[in-house]
Amino acid sequence: MSTGRPPSRRGALTPTLIVVALVVVGFIFFANVWTDVLWYRQLGFIEVFVTENLARIGIFAAGFAVMFAAVFFAIRIAYHARPVYAPDSEIRDNLNRYQAQLEPVRRVVMVGLPVLFGLFAGSAVASQWQKVLLFFNQEPFGQADPEFNMDISFYLMTLPFLGFVTGFLISVVVIAGIAGILTHYLYGSIRLMERGVFTSRAAQIHIAVTGASFLVLLGINFWLDRFTTVQSNSGRWAGALYTDVNAVIPTKAILAVAAVLVAILFVVAAVIGKWRLPVIGTAMLVITSILAGGVYPWVIQQFQVRPSEETLEKEYIQRNIDNTRAAYGLDKIQVDRYDATNTASTGALAPDAQTTANIRLLDPNLISDAFSQLEQYRPYYQFPEALNVDRYEVDGKIQDTVIAVRELNPANVATNQQGWLNQHVVYTHGYGVVAAKGNKFTVDGKPEFLQSGIPSTGVLGDDSTYEPRIYFGESSPDYSIVGAPDGARAREQDRPSGREGEGETQYTFQGNGGPNVGTFFNRVLYSIKFQSSDLLLSDGVNQESQILYDRNPRERVEKVAPYLTVDGNAYPAVVDGRVKWIVDGYTTSQYYPYSQQEQLSDATADTQTTSGRAVALPNSTVNYIRNSVKATVDAYDGSVTLYAWDDQDPLLKSWQKVFPSTLKPYSEMSGDVMSHVRYPEDLFKVQRQLLGEYHVTNPSTFYQTKDVWSVPADPTVDSTSGVKQPPFYMSLQMPDQDKPAFQLTSSFIPQIVNGNARNVLYGFLAADSDAGNQAGVKAESYGKLRLLQIPPEIQVPGPGQAQNKFNSDPTVSQALNLLRQGASEVLNGNLLTLPVGGGILYVQPVYLKSTGETSYPTLQRVLVAFGDKVGFAPTLDEALKQLFGGDSGAAAGDSDNNGQTPAGPATPATPAGADAKAELKAALDEANAAMQAGQAALAAGDFAAYGEAQNRIAAALKRAVEAEAKIPVAAPEASPAPASTATPEATPSPSPSPSN
Repeated sequence: MSTGRPPSRRGALTPTLIVVALVVVGFIFFANVWTDVLWYRQLGFIEVFVTENLARIGIFAAGFAVMFAAVFFAIRIAYHARPVYAPDSEIRDNLNRYQAQLEPVRRVVMVGLPVLFGLFAGSAVASQWQKVLLFFNQEPFGQADPEFNMDISFYLMTLPFLGFVTGFLISVVVIAGIAGILTHYLYGSIRLMERGVFTSRAAQIHIAVTGASFLVLLGINFWLDRFTTVQSNSGRWAGALYTDVNAVIPTKAILAVAAVLVAILFVVAAVIGKWRLPVIGTAMLVITSILAGGVYPWVIQQFQVRPSEETLEKEYIQRNIDNTRAAYGLDKIQVDRYDATNTASTGALAPDAQTTANIRLLDPNLISDAFSQLEQYRPYYQFPEALNVDRYEVDGKIQDTVIAVRELNPANVATNQQGWLNQHVVYTHGYGVVAAKGNKFTVDGKPEFLQSGIPSTGVLGDDSTYEPRIYFGESSPDYSIVGAPDGARAREQDRPSGREGEGETQYTFQGNGGPNVGTFFNRVLYSIKFQSSDLLLSDGVNQESQILYDRNPRERVEKVAPYLTVDGNAYPAVVDGRVKWIVDGYTTSQYYPYSQQEQLSDATADTQTTSGRAVALPNSTVNYIRNSVKATVDAYDGSVTLYAWDDQDPLLKSWQKVFPSTLKPYSEMSGDVMSHVRYPEDLFKVQRQLLGEYHVTNPSTFYQTKDVWSVPADPTVDSTSGVKQPPFYMSLQMPDQDKPAFQLTSSFIPQIVNGNARNVLYGFLAADSDAGNQAGVKAESYGKLRLLQIPPEIQVPGPGQAQNKFNSDPTVSQALNLLRQGASEVLNGNLLTLPVGGGILYVQPVYLKSTGETSYPTLQRVLVAFGDKVGFAPTLDEALKQLFGGDSGAAAGDSDNNGQTPAGPATPATPAGADAKAELKAALDEANAAMQAGQAALAAGDFAAYGEAQNRIAAALKRAVEAEAKIPVAAPEASPAPASTATPEATPSPSPSPSN
């Protein structure tokens, strides 16, 4: 008896381990699901979680059931129809061996195989839950396609569902048919004989039913293919073209009918047992599909369409133009001719005085370091690499503003303090908003702040008027544990004290920002989710603790609105006493008839996305897009509010029926939020990409591609990169407007072919981003697209030519070389294009950045160009005076700085020689010593000393500039920067006209 016990124990151990493993895996799965439930429930979007997952489960169950049933009954029927005797003894012996090997596991295989296929099928169809829900909740567009006169909703919501169902059923029939045939073969109902193939009567019926089912579904698929031709992108233009309409669509209908007729022949053959007709019918169907589906359309295309393509395709090109413009919101664009002048006349900017005063000088992509050095205060704070442009009312006027939040960066906490408690309990949030005027800077080139400091103060409010703590942002930690009972000791690092010597302040989160982890059960669940035993055991977690995670604003919106494509740039705004992130969401489709498809990742790529400053959109293809949702995410408690912005979008209406309680009408949007809504960047990028071709509405001109435009490459980066220039936000008054509005702008040049293009300006596009400031009322002008078309014969320089003028101008070059002395780096800011003064004005700020980890760029000069003239001065106001003959007619926003900033090198009065050079060397040595002192002060945390060192650097550079001005130069007439008392003429470019 004893010899049998060890094997018994070993035999009992294996199933026990399997059960334990299954329990562990099951509990981990449960932990992840239940924590999702807690997250959605706390946020108030449990409806989204339940609806989506019930839909997935239901669709999975349906797909599983259909596939399981089909495969199971195919095998079962074939097994029960097996013949009693095989027709050949030798074959019977082989079959007996196979059957004998299978018999012990036959029941398991006959059930397990259908289950396996069912699981695969269920998983595949569950991923199509959006198509299913849209089909059952669809809303009509009220517009019909030009070919079949079907409502657009049929193509976006019905046809994808029918195609999905048909494709799935074809897969089911094929898999079940193969399973049944193999079973018939295994049990002798189908045998390969010397004189042919033997099939039993049962096998014949089974094959006939399978073949008929497949052919019926194939016929349905052929019929649906007729409609998909209007969604085709296989031709030169999207949609059904001449060959499709006159050859493909009729042949698809013929093939659909033929497939059904052959299916009937299979049924007849099953009844009468004669297979000649279905075999002939199948052969004819194959031949017909090859000839009618492939050869005939090819013949029509080659011998009828190609010789007269422009004439025959004209109607279908017009369809493509009209539907593409409608699908991308380009059909209501306002197009105006703009006869731009290249002559910079005195006083030309007088009609554009308000625009001139608001021209933005601070480049949000370059001044992050300045914000960090001047406003970071502690290493555990950080600012994003690219800041955002918004507008606020200051002293009764709208002020363009560069804004950022001071987010948490716990990775910069001292290494010996980076324990779990510090990472997740102590360092939990950032602090405050920092904002600077877009059109002004201080005397020494620093941002002129509207909101700054700790505690937060400025025109946007202070700690008593808005909540400055940033728990939810683009760089927040993975998770934080916050909250405590009343009276408990505060443990969260809040901010440095506002008074010298008072140290740091502590804080306890007071909101409802995340699921509760005060119970032991929830702590266990989240310990599993985040794989952290500290979360379970630490005394930093108490009965009132909440866990904050999924804190990126974009990701939160994506989770609560899974049907949206979210814009790559969320931006913060101080509204209603809170800091809120504003996020744009799009409803998209790839099924709009006759609309050209665009790949989002390509259409929205520019120097912002390639440098990592902005989030790239997914690599998906669309041919319909609407900015249907505006969302806000509270930076303090993470609450998400979705507003139905484009409430006439049928796709959004359909999703509102699916998730009825998740979206609010924009009529509930506060005036504060409304005043900071702006036209979304990624939608604008997609539209400008399409507009390069689809600004042309005449089909003949469109066919000839004589007037195709391109978005210019960003001239401020490597000229060989070919990466597109990003669009720019600015306050701008377009020619037909009576006052400036906050706009998103871009320009166009001739088509770029193989990297080459004539860099002259052909078009300027502006999207009105001003939604007003009335609660629940959207300004009628919001979203209006205005396109200025510049006649090609005028030859207005494009951005690339303007940048080339700046780089090649001898006066500018000499001045920039001076600024580079002392191991400093000159940075070209964003090149803005403005249709003012009757022509096109280019404005580019120039920043100087010294070497060293603690250095930051300061604005030192401004470049301007109009036609073939260039201006270059310490302020925009002075540069414009140079450009427009001593009087531009309008004051720039930095006019108060005239005469106060370091002046450029003037023409020397006397050949100073050695004394001037000695002064220059001494000044540069002083600047270098001050930079080193500043770095040492910053490392020691002495910000007062650091600020003093920066002042010393500025003074030393000023003396260096003055000393350099005394040194004789080869071309004394090249004077880039006049003093405030003189306004010399602008320097003409060496290239007087645009290159061809």
